[in-house]
Order: sequence, then structure tokens, then C-alpha cells
Amino acid sequence: MYNIQTATVNDIPAIQELVERIWPQTYQAILSQEQISYMMDMMYNTNALTQHINELGHHYNLLLDDDILIGFASYSHTDAPEVYKLHRIYLDPAYQGKGAGKWLLNQVIGQVKAKGAHILELDVNRFNKARFFYEKQGFTIYKEKITDVGSGFIMDDYVMRLPL
Repeated sequence: MYNIQTATVNDIPAIQELVERIWPQTYQAILSQEQISYMMDMMYNTNALTQHINELGHHYNLLLDDDILIGFASYSHTDAPEVYKLHRIYLDPAYQGKGAGKWLLNQVIGQVKAKGAHILELDVNRFNKARFFYEKQGFTIYKEKITDVGSGFIMDDYVMRLPL
């Protein structure tokens, strides 16, 4: 059975290990290996994750199947009090398509609604099949966004929103 645990900085190594299992497989068809490595290092290095948790107010949910870490999600408030941003939601590929991602997303939705959110927003790569998962959950495309992430790499995303 699935359960949620709130991550602390002590969980950073476990998050990083999970990213190593998930990211290359998730993005290999849409990003170069160089960009995948660059972004993994940029977004999931210990300092960045510590800053997310301790300074930027990102809440990290760890998803466990019994005691096995199988995924995680992070979110925070935005400048608009009624809008929360889902920064990350990742699931071990062995668990994809089995309801675990939907379960994790619904936990996040419940948590942000309890904090007063009326909209949950996320960015998804325009070519990532996860977009279809989000659409099935009720998200719609709000706008398109291209972000320069450095070293000549960009993120070509849809910003999607779910009314709560």
C-alpha cells in the first residue's frame, strides 16, 4: 500500500538516487544525454535541494510502496496566493501506469487545497508523454514557455493548470 512521507534534507540522497533511475529513461527520447546530465546536476545537486527545502518553501512528498521509495513530488506557493506550483512529480518506471502517479498527484492536490489553493500549475516538456497523463487528470494548457536553463540548453514547456 502506498504512503506519503514528508522529505527533509536527510532524504536528499534517496531523492537523488531515485532521479538517477527515473530521469534518463523519462527524457532520453526528447533531450540529449548532455542536457539530461546538465539538468540533473543543476536541479538535483545537494545544495539546490537543500535550498528548495530549507529556504524556498518547497514541500517534498516521498511516495513509498511499503518501505520502498518509488516516487516523489514537490510543490510550493507562488506569488499568487491561490496558485500553487507542482515543481516535480516523478515515479519509478516500474510503477508507471498502475495508479501510483495518480495517487501521488491526488495527495498533492489535497494538501494544496488545504492550504487555500484554487489552482495547481505545472510545467511539462511539450514532447513529454506525461502531458497526456496530466490532461486525463483535468489539467489544461494555460500557455507555452521557453526557459533558458544555461549552457545553451532550453526547456520548451507547456504551463498547465488544474482548477481545484
